[in-house]
Amino acid sequence: MSQQNIFEALRESHELQRNLYRRLTETSGDTPERQELFLQLKTELAAHELAEDRNFYAPLMQLDAGMDLSRHAISEHHQIDELVESLEKADPATPAWLPLAKKLAEKVEHHLKEEEHRFFQMAGKLLTEKQKTSLAGDYLTDYDEAKAATA
Repeated sequence: MSQQNIFEALRESHELQRNLYRRLTETSGDTPERQELFLQLKTELAAHELAEDRNFYAPLMQLDAGMDLSRHAISEHHQIDELVESLEKADPATPAWLPLAKKLAEKVEHHLKEEEHRFFQMAGKLLTEKQKTSLAGDYLTDYDEAKAATA
């Protein structure tokens, strides 16, 4: 079996993020389920972002053709972080919490679609096959360490 490439590794986390935000936005009230799903999503987003910035966007920024897309993606990561912070400060029992969670879900989905349908294609042309495999290993190491650090 061939080794995983960076795009496959990133898509695994993308699918987990989608599953978590869909389940989160179906919750109501300040329940243990809502709190647990939010914690899982927050952890997943943070681990993915850290590992992706280091092992996908930073290498792409080294290339002129990868600079703009990397900056854009990192900017979106910051916007997602701000929405997560807003949710942390909001009371999950109030009616305002769910619309904020849905806004986070929409932002995350926009970002994931953009990555999968635009950024991955461009990066696929810029990175060698060896880089794609090597970056996947580095990404998974950083991702696993980041998730373990929050556990």
